[in-house]
Amino acid sequence: MNKSVPSEMIILGIDPGTTIMGFGLIRVYRRQMEFMQMNELLLSKYSDPFTKLKLIFDRTIELIDTYHPDEIAIEAPFFGKNVQSMLKLGRAQGVAMAAGLSRQVPITEYLPKKIKMSITGNGNASKEQVARMLQTTLGLKSLPKNLDSTDGLAAAVCHFYNLGNPQVGKAYTGWEAFVKQNETRLKK
Repeated sequence: MNKSVPSEMIILGIDPGTTIMGFGLIRVYRRQMEFMQMNELLLSKYSDPFTKLKLIFDRTIELIDTYHPDEIAIEAPFFGKNVQSMLKLGRAQGVAMAAGLSRQVPITEYLPKKIKMSITGNGNASKEQVARMLQTTLGLKSLPKNLDSTDGLAAAVCHFYNLGNPQVGKAYTGWEAFVKQNETRLKK
């Protein structure tokens, strides 16, 4: 662990999704991790995609306003063969990021392989392996039925392990930083 890690902070981890959004919170105190909570936002009962995006935004704002995280770690969408699924995941991630940016909470994005590698030492680990390692590391009594919440928690723990390390992922501190780092995406 790098010396520049704050002695006290809260990290919100988010695994974005349009069916289930998983999230987890850890507290860092004296450079040690402490489990706060994990849960999921169930979205499968809603058919309207815009309703789902609004619920993701609202829940993320609620988490920020309730727990006051110092930083957010979010899982980046992975590149798959189904373009429609990737677009939906990208929208879900973007809405969660917009919520954090609107509250000026710094955000760092991690690839799924980076998260798995940080937690288990294996970038190809299964969701179950990641969950079991988190259970051991954080002393969790039980694991949830759906592992989306442990995926969100894993993003927060990955961020903790990478604090103070440059170039761990894309980090944004606000809209200005996001726009500056993504200028090639903008059409003139």
